[in-house]
Amino acid sequence: MFAWMTPETLRLSRSVSDGFGFDSELEEISGLLDAAGCYRRQDDAVRKVVPEYGPGYKFKIVLPSVIDSDALRLYSVVVQAPDGSQTSHRLSTEAYLGVVAATNFKQRVRKMLEYYHADRLNFVTTGTPNRLEYDQGFFVKLGDGSADIKPIAHLYKSQVYALAAYLGVPAEIQQRPSTTDTYSLAQSQEEFYFSLPYQRMDLCLYALNNAVPIEAVATATGLEVGQVERVYRDIEQKRRTTAYLHEPPFLVCPVDEVGHH
Repeated sequence: MFAWMTPETLRLSRSVSDGFGFDSELEEISGLLDAAGCYRRQDDAVRKVVPEYGPGYKFKIVLPSVIDSDALRLYSVVVQAPDGSQTSHRLSTEAYLGVVAATNFKQRVRKMLEYYHADRLNFVTTGTPNRLEYDQGFFVKLGDGSADIKPIAHLYKSQVYALAAYLGVPAEIQQRPSTTDTYSLAQSQEEFYFSLPYQRMDLCLYALNNAVPIEAVATATGLEVGQVERVYRDIEQKRRTTAYLHEPPFLVCPVDEVGHH
């Protein structure tokens, strides 16, 4: 088995290191992931709802749009058979958690190797979550969420794109839609987690954070007032359900007070 990676990922990554003139290292993580049972565990989880899933199949998991209705949004798995046909299946809680748990191996293995290079070079590690991702818990704890410095966590994603243009990041990267680069079927961040293009999500998040009148938000985003309200509820729900990702390890007793007991 091989770590899933879109064909252009390596080329685009190298265009950054070459363009800015810094050293880079290519690490093959397929063996590590296979040894940890990443793909076996992932496939087992998918088979809980698609028993025929096996060699030659591909998949991704998706969420319904946040603006279409007030119905509870549940993840589904989209499976592509070897003949190219695709089917969608509602994920059970057990299957969903199994897929996510296995998938998180990838982010954690990447971070493990990142810290290896940081240790040998006596460097610090940097994290990549922007404000939208950081606020909404779109990261893996002790995976891509682990870093010594998170330099863009205060910037909305739209601002990150503006910063990239200012710094001269290759134009092809600036124009490329964000992807999870995680599952064997191509998948956008929008269909996997946010359910809205980042431009609209940025506006809604900013408006919610700054008490902008909801009618003005609807006009700016091209949404109806009721749809903006649904986005707000989804933002708040994600904040609640992913709050644990931001928490430090729990101590039974504060260490600086242990000697006083």
